[in-house]
Amino acid sequence: MGKKVVIKIADLVKTHQISLRELSRRADVRHAALSELANGKRESINFSHIERIAEALNIEDIREIIDLVEEGL
Repeated sequence: MGKKVVIKIADLVKTHQISLRELSRRADVRHAALSELANGKRESINFSHIERIAEALNIEDIREIIDLVEEGL
C-alpha cells in the first residue's frame, strides 16, 4: 500500500456552506476541474488552483485543502 494525495473539495464546500459552482466562481477555477478533483478523477492539480482556492476561502493552512492518506482507505 502506498500513499495518495487527496484534494478535499467536498469538505471545503460543506464547511464553507457554498456550492461547487460558487467555489469555482470565487476561485476562478473551472467547475469541471473542481468536480474532477472532488470525485477523485483527476490525476494532477495545478498549484495555482490550490492557491486560488485558499485565497477565495481565506485558508492559511494547506492541510485544509490537501491530505495525504494511505491508499485503500
